[in-house]
Amino acid sequence: MQRCLLQLRMSKEMEELSPLGDSGHGDGSEEETEEDDEPKICQVCGDKSTGYHFNAMTCEGCKGFFRRAMKRPAQLCCPFQNACVITKSNRRQCQSCRLQKCLSIGMKRELIMSDEAVEKRRMQIRRKRMQEEPVMLSPQQEAVIQELVAAHRKTFDMTCTQFIQFRPLDRDKKSMLENSREPRSGRSYTIMDKPPPEEAMQRTISFASVSSPSSSFQSLESKERKWLKSAIFTSLPHFADLTTYMIKNIINFSKTLPMFRALIIEDQISLLKGATFEIILIHFNMFFNEVTGIWECGPLQYCLDDAMRAGFQRHLLDPLMNFHYTLRKLHLHEEEYVLMQAISLFSPDRPGVTHHNEIDRNQETLAVTLKTYIEAKRAEPEKHLLYPKIIACLTEMRTMNEEYTKQVLKIQDIQPDVSPLLLEIISKDG
Repeated sequence: MQRCLLQLRMSKEMEELSPLGDSGHGDGSEEETEEDDEPKICQVCGDKSTGYHFNAMTCEGCKGFFRRAMKRPAQLCCPFQNACVITKSNRRQCQSCRLQKCLSIGMKRELIMSDEAVEKRRMQIRRKRMQEEPVMLSPQQEAVIQELVAAHRKTFDMTCTQFIQFRPLDRDKKSMLENSREPRSGRSYTIMDKPPPEEAMQRTISFASVSSPSSSFQSLESKERKWLKSAIFTSLPHFADLTTYMIKNIINFSKTLPMFRALIIEDQISLLKGATFEIILIHFNMFFNEVTGIWECGPLQYCLDDAMRAGFQRHLLDPLMNFHYTLRKLHLHEEEYVLMQAISLFSPDRPGVTHHNEIDRNQETLAVTLKTYIEAKRAEPEKHLLYPKIIACLTEMRTMNEEYTKQVLKIQDIQPDVSPLLLEIISKDG
């Protein structure tokens, strides 16, 4: 008798401390709530029922009690005569009779979910609730976006009025490299032409008459090398000025960001050297016309021929054009463009970086902000897979970056008109 009374007191204390007590909802599973408004009575204690639990109409309290009792190895005994009448007010006084009442009305032990299944169900419920709730940018994320947009607008002139002050694009003179191209049609496109996209993507400079795509200048025959050395890249002076202007803007953009200024100077330099080409690509994509294949930069327009006249080859220009078409078709917002630039800037795996963890945290913050922005500001179907598509574009730029460096060095070897600032950016030295 004393043992049963002691067990009764301990059971009461445990039930009061348990998160699955009479008032608890447990895991929210195994229940079958009635649809009608007619009040239902718990078949165990007479309290208000919340539906069918473990095959019987019960309240939440008896539902939780049955689950705990079935999982507990302890043997229950009645401190009285094994004939207690279970009610709402006395249901905690005799667990043995309460359990027998549960079994007598048809509650089944095999319907109790395992702890793992309960946790899995809880996670599904949480995930469903999160999906139903509207995604919102946090105040910190809003501040990051505002900071990036302000820095971008302060350092990049979207009217491109400065471009007309650069050395002019010489499109009247045809370089010897241009004359060497095998004719694809009866005409040669100029800057004022607006060819269809499929033709715009195929206009490339070709060394096919003297070299395979994988060959270098050093592998050319002596006569052909002399011929190449005399080539004139007529667009190169303009592109040199344009690139210098863009690099200065990128440096100013970066130094406007507090998270960039917080880095040591050596890491700042390494990040700028690694990301400059990629940020230029992202910035110029804002001006790209996906229908004509032309960059419409305020008073000037650029086409692929201009890059050819600057000395760039098809190993770079073909994937570059594909990149611009792919990215532009995503129709990114200004906020998404600047976040993309910042993610590229804070790449912890750039050569020469020493504080990888700090830069990695910054990039993670920016990436999560971009993903949240897309979820919060975009609607279906336009936001479907948008984030992974942007990340794929960032990856593609990393591949082109290396080829760009190689071609700039080759152009400098033929016609030393590349800007000193660009040569410093692509140099391997710290």
